[in-house]
Amino acid sequence: MSAPQQLFTLRNRQRTRPLDLRLLRQILRHHLAEVCANDFDLTIHLVNAVEMARLNFELLNHSGSTDVITLDYSEPNLLAGELFICVDEAVLQARQFNVTWPEELIRYFVHGILHLQGHDDLKPAPRRRMKIEEGRRVRKLACDFHLSKLARKPKLKT
Repeated sequence: MSAPQQLFTLRNRQRTRPLDLRLLRQILRHHLAEVCANDFDLTIHLVNAVEMARLNFELLNHSGSTDVITLDYSEPNLLAGELFICVDEAVLQARQFNVTWPEELIRYFVHGILHLQGHDDLKPAPRRRMKIEEGRRVRKLACDFHLSKLARKPKLKT
């Protein structure tokens, strides 16, 4: 039996907020180990609102920015795909929902993984089930990690 394939790439393509990328990788790997029985091959792109709006139009023919876009390349026994996560949206929506932006950012990651695992949020009943599971997973990660430590202080320019 071969060793599990666990490929994971994190690309930070935004400058909205400085992040502790080492901690973020640790949180994401921890979550994948807990919820993914299969092999995985994932790429996570952190982007700003301008890039997300461009992607949203090019990939989905939707206008404006959005929080997360999930591209599913999964096969039997392989969870595979790309998640495009908008840090600007996390900052805006965190204010709206009275949570920290790092927690909102983690919520987008969890949401994308749920899509890759077959969850759908297009109809009300499946959306409710997905939101319940999303909330459960985010609360678990918030217990396991200090999500607020994802936010790094900006470096002072001299």
